Formats: sequence, structure tokens, C-alpha cells
Amino acid sequence: MMATSSVPNNVRESGKETREARKTALDTSGDIQSELQTLRDEFRLFAEQVGNIISDKGSAAWRRARPSIEGVVSDAQEKGREAVDAVREVTDNFVDAIDKSIENRPYTTLALFAVLGFMLGAIRHR
Repeated sequence: MMATSSVPNNVRESGKETREARKTALDTSGDIQSELQTLRDEFRLFAEQVGNIISDKGSAAWRRARPSIEGVVSDAQEKGREAVDAVREVTDNFVDAIDKSIENRPYTTLALFAVLGFMLGAIRHR
């Protein structure tokens, strides 16, 4: 009889152990889930902090670099204006020289421009 009564006891103990194992697994699973959620929250906060640091440093770098950049742009604009003025001056001088040349030597000026046109045409044909 002992053999038959020990089988149900073993089954009961086995079932009890299974229930305890399930309970432990559920508890552990719940702990893991809460720890994962905590880890996710900490990573989110960390990402926000890194983003804030980068934007703050970027803003500070921009504030430091902005006067230099504005100075370079200002210098470039000024040099551009000077170049335009120089081109206008050269153009005006060239037009004045042609006008004087036409007044003083009209046939020579005409011949020079004819030769110049012929040479440019020959070069372009090649």
C-alpha cells in the first residue's frame, strides 16, 4: 500500500513544486519587465540630456563663431563691391579710349576692329 499511497503524494508534491516554479517564474518575469521599463526610462532621459548638451554646445559654438562668420561675409561683400567698381572703371576707361581713338584715327580704329573680328572668327571656327 505504501507504493500506491506514495504515488499520489509524489504527484501532489510535483504539482506543488510546479506551482511554486510558475509563481517564481511569474515573479521573476514581472521583475524583469519592471527593470526593463526602468532601463528604457533611464535611456530616454539619457538621450534627452545628451541632446540638450549637444544643442547647448552647438548654440554656444554658433554664438562664438557668428561674429567671425559675419566678419568674413562682410569682407567678402566689400571685396565684391570693390571688384564691381573696378570692372566699371575699366569698362568706362576702355569705352573712353575707343571713343578717343575713333575721333582721332577713325580708319585705323576700324581696321583694328576688323582684324580683331577676323581673328576671333578664325579662332572660333577651329
